[in-house]
Amino acid sequence: MRLTTFASGSGGNCALLSMDGVHLLLDAGISCRRIRQQLRASGLEPEDLSAVLITHSHRDHISGLAVLLRACPLPVLASEGVARELRYCVAGVEPCLRELPLDTPSEQFGLRLRCFPTPHDTAYSVGWRVEGSERFALATDMGTVTEPVRRGLLGADAVLIEANHDPELLRHGPYPVSLKRRILSDRGHLSNAACAALARELEESGTRYLVLGHLSQENNRPELALRTVRSALGDAAGVFVAPAQERWTLETAEAQPCCW
Repeated sequence: MRLTTFASGSGGNCALLSMDGVHLLLDAGISCRRIRQQLRASGLEPEDLSAVLITHSHRDHISGLAVLLRACPLPVLASEGVARELRYCVAGVEPCLRELPLDTPSEQFGLRLRCFPTPHDTAYSVGWRVEGSERFALATDMGTVTEPVRRGLLGADAVLIEANHDPELLRHGPYPVSLKRRILSDRGHLSNAACAALARELEESGTRYLVLGHLSQENNRPELALRTVRSALGDAAGVFVAPAQERWTLETAEAQPCCW
C-alpha cells in the first residue's frame, strides 16, 4: 500500500491511495493541473485512476473536481448526502456520480470500500475505509470522535486523521471569535489532544502507521502536533505529518521520515 498526499490543509486536500494495483484519488481540493503533475510524479495519468473518493463538498476538498472530470470522466464515489451536494456545486458531475450507502461495505474495483459519517459543519461529511490486502482509513474535518468514526478507523493498518489545531494557539490567534468557536465546536476540527486520544485507541487496535493531516498553518505547528500525539503512544505505531502543500509518500512496507 502506498499513500501519497499532494496537499493537506485549509489550502487544499488531495491524496493518492494505491493498493493491490488500484489507484484511488482521495478528494480533489487542488487544481486539476496540480493533480496531473502529482499523478505524473507517481508514474500515473488521470486515466489510470479507478475513482475519486469525496469526503464532503467544501471547496478545499473539491475545487479541482469539475475540471478533472471534464478532462477525464472518472467515477466519483460519495455518500448519498455528499452526492446530493456535489450535484449543486460541481458542474458536470452527475454522469460520474456513484452513490454508496453509509456504513455499508461495498465491493468496488476488487477492494472493499465503506464511507462513514463524520461530524463537521456541513450537512454531509464522511470518512473512508478501504480494505484489500491491507486496510486504510481516512477521517479529517471533524469536531469530535463519534462511534461511527471509531468503527470506520479502528483496526486499519494505516490511518490519515486530523490534528488541526492547538487550542491555545487558536484562542490567541488572529481568527475572529465566531470562527474560533466554530473550529472548537463538536462540528469543527480536531485539536492535537483529541487527535492524540484517538491515536492511542488506533494504536491499541493494531494501527501501524498514523498520518496527521489538515494542520492549521495559523493555529498549529507540525512539531507540536507530533509531540502531542507521540506522547500518547507506545512504540507500536509510526507517526508522520502530511505537509500542507508539498508531496509526501508513505509506503507501508517501509515508512518514510515525516516532512514539513
